[in-house]
Amino acid sequence: MKSLLALLGACLLAALPACSPNPYRKTNKTYKQQARRIAKELSEYPLTDSFATSDRFVGTTNFSIRRPNYVVIHHTAQNSCEQTLKTFTLPRTQVSSHYVVCRTGTVFHMLNDHLRAHHGGASFWGGTTDLNSSSIGIEIDNNGSEPFTDAQINSLLMVLKNLKSSFRIPAKNFIGHADIAPGRKVDPSRLFPWERLAREGYGIWFDTTSLQLPADFNPMLALRIIGYDISKPAAAIQSYKIHFVPADTTRSINEADKKILYSLMQQSL
Repeated sequence: MKSLLALLGACLLAALPACSPNPYRKTNKTYKQQARRIAKELSEYPLTDSFATSDRFVGTTNFSIRRPNYVVIHHTAQNSCEQTLKTFTLPRTQVSSHYVVCRTGTVFHMLNDHLRAHHGGASFWGGTTDLNSSSIGIEIDNNGSEPFTDAQINSLLMVLKNLKSSFRIPAKNFIGHADIAPGRKVDPSRLFPWERLAREGYGIWFDTTSLQLPADFNPMLALRIIGYDISKPAAAIQSYKIHFVPADTTRSINEADKKILYSLMQQSL
């Protein structure tokens, strides 16, 4: 099955004639139709603006297409790439992602980076809500209880490199689904190699060497400055630990956590 998925990925990505028929031909057609519809709506938008036909409408000459400023990483919580691709091509599911990275390392690009995928749901990060409107969603083929493969992490890093270069996304804006939806989501799992990604420039990590905490340090304030929604403190702490202290499943802040949070806070200011 994995070799078949790898071949399927190669077919879709390289569009080789020998790999037809494409099992996603029908949904690819729907994608193109929807993309054309959105392009048409954008082209007509000034005409539907409430002031566009008024003598007080002055069109600015300085504008551009919106650019994503965050990357949100997920695990699929499904058992195969094929299952996830099907889920993301069924209209009734209303869920999607820009990229899917299979266990074999095959990458499926499912949505233009400038368009809005339905991957984050209700979300909050650093005061920003509706992360779907400002982010790229990447799904990693993983059921949530298994290690991530070297092949898919290597492929993920190549995708992240391209996105960071294309959109000038700050390192601190590479985050996880659990980060933006505390208490509701726990992906990517505690097995995800966030430290490795941070070393490559995608996300932040802590260094508590010789660190001295201020006497008045407030760990919950630090969580908020890092980006977390702290309206439910235990949920925020859980999400922080999934990302930065995966071996610790408690929902309380200890002395080691305080130093970690202070280090992360300094990088988030």
